[in-house]
Amino acid sequence: MTQATPFETIGGEEKVKALVERFYDLMDLEPEYAALRAAHGSELASAREKLYWFLCGWLGGPSHYTDRFGHPRLRARHMPFRIGIKERDQWLACMDQAMGEVGVDETLRARLRDSFAQTADWMRNTHG
Repeated sequence: MTQATPFETIGGEEKVKALVERFYDLMDLEPEYAALRAAHGSELASAREKLYWFLCGWLGGPSHYTDRFGHPRLRARHMPFRIGIKERDQWLACMDQAMGEVGVDETLRARLRDSFAQTADWMRNTHG
């Protein structure tokens, strides 16, 4: 018996899309994510699409992002943006809130929270 991928556990593309949409909606609406929102510029359409594509593959589903752009090179692609402790923490809180609101399974949510935290900390490019 094979173990389901996180992509399958989360509910496939439809659920990943709902997660990404809620994440960016929260970022746009909630004052506690203001620094994170400011780092994303005036429009979010491209960021929404790219995070959706990336998360599908990262969770073990279709490789939409790498099919279009190759290796994600997350740190290199994010270097032009200031990512400090505040932005990291706001990203993590916003994603956790979005996971809760779209009903991500609690066990998977905890695993993803840990993985996101490691990656988000690695992405920091400033000490502030």
